[in-house]
Amino acid sequence: MGEISLKNALRMERYRLDSKQKVSLKSWNPNDTSGFDGDETAAEVELKKLRHKLDALQEMLFIEGKRSVLIILQAMDTGGKDGTIRRVFEGVNPTGVKVAHFQQPSQEELSHDFLWRVHKQVPAKGELVIFNRSHYESVLVERVHKLVGRKTWHRRYKLINGFERELSEGGTTLLKFYLNIDRNEQKKRLEERMADPTKRWKFSLSDESERKLWPEYMKAYEDALGETSTAWAPWYIVPSNHKWYRDLMVAVVIVKTMEKFHMKYPELPMGTSHERSSKARTKSPEG
Repeated sequence: MGEISLKNALRMERYRLDSKQKVSLKSWNPNDTSGFDGDETAAEVELKKLRHKLDALQEMLFIEGKRSVLIILQAMDTGGKDGTIRRVFEGVNPTGVKVAHFQQPSQEELSHDFLWRVHKQVPAKGELVIFNRSHYESVLVERVHKLVGRKTWHRRYKLINGFERELSEGGTTLLKFYLNIDRNEQKKRLEERMADPTKRWKFSLSDESERKLWPEYMKAYEDALGETSTAWAPWYIVPSNHKWYRDLMVAVVIVKTMEKFHMKYPELPMGTSHERSSKARTKSPEG
């Protein structure tokens, strides 16, 4: 009970956006857990198995060195970007895995085009890189706070799609996750953050002012998700009010995607004694 079967894995695809799909986030239930036939306890068991698979897949990705993976996490404040990274990648060998954080751009970054700072963080061959926030801030925060005009942020959709297509054609697999929580869940998590001494450092006075802009952010996300979910860089709208389900779904999508690479460990170099003896054992007596 609770095993991620092929059937359950396919259910996860319901959260994947089609290319140029019009998005209304009100129709995406952040409390949904229908992609898994089990409870939180069963999900924890399954997540542990998925981590072991991910660890092995990431090792092969690094050793093979032929392709790379870029995972993009976007969410409203308290949406769970840090928690997702912690839980999904717990125990995964850090070799070849990096997390890139995109905070408020520096003066140097502002003096270049909006993708300049992103180019420096994309994965090299054999690497898996996680973007905690990303270039999408330029069509979200900058739009909502009117730091750029409509003509600018609307033009950026095309630039983002082109940038991500270039990465894809160069051997990078892109997976983009919007961690979908509702406004009540955000309020609850902000209150928990203020009450917990170990989490108060995350609280900022801007959290309350940003919260007032919830409708504007929802509209900005709807437009960005719809305009930039492509065949080469799809968006998944992940139900994230239940953290256990969020973590499980993200892990399933990553593992199922990487399994399709059909990666293998390299053979021994030609000429080694073990390689020669292995070939000799495979010869027929007549040979």
